Amino acid sequence: MARLRAAATTEPGRLRILGAVLAVLVVAFGAVTALEVSDRAAAADDVVSRSQPLSADAADIYRSLADADTAAASGFLAGAQEPAGVRERYEQDITTASRLLIKAAASTDSSSQSARDIATLNEHLPRYTGLIERARAANRQGLPLGGAYLRYANQQMSTQLLPAAERLYEAETARLDRDDRDARVWPFLSLGLGVAVLAALLWAQRRSYLRTNRVFNQGLLAATAASTVVLLWLAVGHTVARAQLNEAKVHGQNSLKVLNEARINSLKARANENLTLVARGAVLTADGKSDKYETDYGTGMGRLTTALEEADRLADDSAGDEPVSVAARAVAEWKKRHKDARDTDNSGDYKGALAKVIGPENSTGESFDDVDAALEKALDHEQGEFTRAAEDGRGALTGLPVGAGALAMVGAAAAIMGINRRLSEYR
Repeated sequence: MARLRAAATTEPGRLRILGAVLAVLVVAFGAVTALEVSDRAAAADDVVSRSQPLSADAADIYRSLADADTAAASGFLAGAQEPAGVRERYEQDITTASRLLIKAAASTDSSSQSARDIATLNEHLPRYTGLIERARAANRQGLPLGGAYLRYANQQMSTQLLPAAERLYEAETARLDRDDRDARVWPFLSLGLGVAVLAALLWAQRRSYLRTNRVFNQGLLAATAASTVVLLWLAVGHTVARAQLNEAKVHGQNSLKVLNEARINSLKARANENLTLVARGAVLTADGKSDKYETDYGTGMGRLTTALEEADRLADDSAGDEPVSVAARAVAEWKKRHKDARDTDNSGDYKGALAKVIGPENSTGESFDDVDAALEKALDHEQGEFTRAAEDGRGALTGLPVGAGALAMVGAAAAIMGINRRLSEYR
């Protein structure tokens, strides 16, 4: 300490202390920038390569399960000779759900709630498929027991599988939101330290000018230039990354969430519409006054309509708005056809109602297929919008941690060289 005070009383000693301080400040700026940007770059990479794909997979698990339930009910209504296309759709949905569950399990912490929900899905999915096969076997033999098996399978789907899939989707979407927030947090410490380093370097150059009357010190000038480049790169890079990630969230992820909700409610409504004909009034609401499946159909269609209105509001271009508009028109037609089918069934013409629900032309099934195809197109578009914007956000941070560290080392060396140039004048 005494030696330090003694050194500070002479100009060479003060220069040595100044050089050391400047070098430490510049290195610290580079190190802090590298650390903070690395954290944000990792979060941005998670958004693109982990959390958003997992959120999308969770939504596909839910959709596949709901669609499998819809296909099973449609196949049952078709009678003993289940259409091959319906059977193939059901099997493809079950295969997709099983594959995505394996993928999700490999990317999920075994102690998390998501892992428990995946275990629930893996436990109950074979039970569900077993009940469906029993329903099919009984239906082929013309036994009324088939309808009971199908209703019990739907109960398993509604009370066990879909709630677990919904929780998984919500958990993965919440993780996506956390990663997105982490990637967009401003690196205030790095920015503040960068401003302080530039102020110190400018002060050192002014001090040198006042004592030597020399306008430029090449070493200090180079250190200032290196630090300015890092600070500008940091500010501009993070601003661009933040803007692109915000674009991905506002015009991608938010739309995807609403469209997934719309598609899920469409599938629920279709399954309940089919089960209304399967049960034929055998299952009532809790108050015993209404058909449960018909009531649930109305609830699902209401939520579908609301979700489509929100999706239309969020759509920011014609490519996103057009399929949503197509879906909305198909929903309106679906409601008209459903009312016609219910009136036909209530008048005692079950076969006529069946044709209006699962028939190949002018049926509610045709309207449902139109809605589902339009929503799939809208989802593909918004997924592309999200991916492009999120990848641009991630790309804006590429190379910044390494570049900041390298430039900081150059700046520190230049600062020391600039001070040493002044020290040589005292020898």
